[in-house]
Amino acid sequence: SVPPSEKANARTLIEKNAARVRRGGADVVVRINQPLSLAVRDIECAVCPDVNGIAVTKASGVSHLQLLDELVSELELKRGMTVGHTKFITMIETPEAFFKIRDITTATSRIIACNIGGEDYALNCNMQPTGDALFYPKQHMIFAASAAGIMPLGFVDSVATFGDWDNFRKMVRRSRDFGFMGAGCIHPGQVTIVNEEYKPSTAEVEYARKVIAMDKEAAAAGRGSFALDGKMIDIPIIVRAERLLKRYDAIVARAAKT
Repeated sequence: SVPPSEKANARTLIEKNAARVRRGGADVVVRINQPLSLAVRDIECAVCPDVNGIAVTKASGVSHLQLLDELVSELELKRGMTVGHTKFITMIETPEAFFKIRDITTATSRIIACNIGGEDYALNCNMQPTGDALFYPKQHMIFAASAAGIMPLGFVDSVATFGDWDNFRKMVRRSRDFGFMGAGCIHPGQVTIVNEEYKPSTAEVEYARKVIAMDKEAAAAGRGSFALDGKMIDIPIIVRAERLLKRYDAIVARAAKT
């Protein structure tokens, strides 16, 4: 979104603005450019205590990410920071990278999340950036991210369409059902909806607590499964409830600090 003529100036603004954003309670992730010549300059200005992570655009493979990891480590050491402070979000935006996605998601310990850059990915595959066209690569990305133990980010449909907020909310809710754990926004109106829909609802939290409480009762009675609201509850549902509560507690704890 930054014109080429303004990129050099934009780099000089990172550190000051990162500190300002963090005062509001947010983590700061800097989206760097490609090609490598631009990425290196971006990273040299982005690695600082108030920047939590780097969004690596057009991640091409293991060697690409490891090269950036090495550069970031050198800068963290030079600046008196803890090595590993700066996390990576890998952005899959080419078909070549898609076929390396399993290796990309595990290329370095800095990687905490992955997404499909829908517009660029569709362009590079000569297709339209619709939900139907991108369904397979996005779902495959969720599987790869889950296998790597990192967060799958994004939406099941395009982020570029906004204005019909009811439909956008339905799309975000559907995206969470598919396994997405968060997403970037391109319009201020999207932010509240994304935060609300990716956070477990009050009803979901209450149900999860009931599942866990009844599981303890069943275990005490020597039973491995039980029924709740006409549905059999066994281990996968119990584990899902535990994960939901863990995520909810983390979100609440984070909000309390802001």
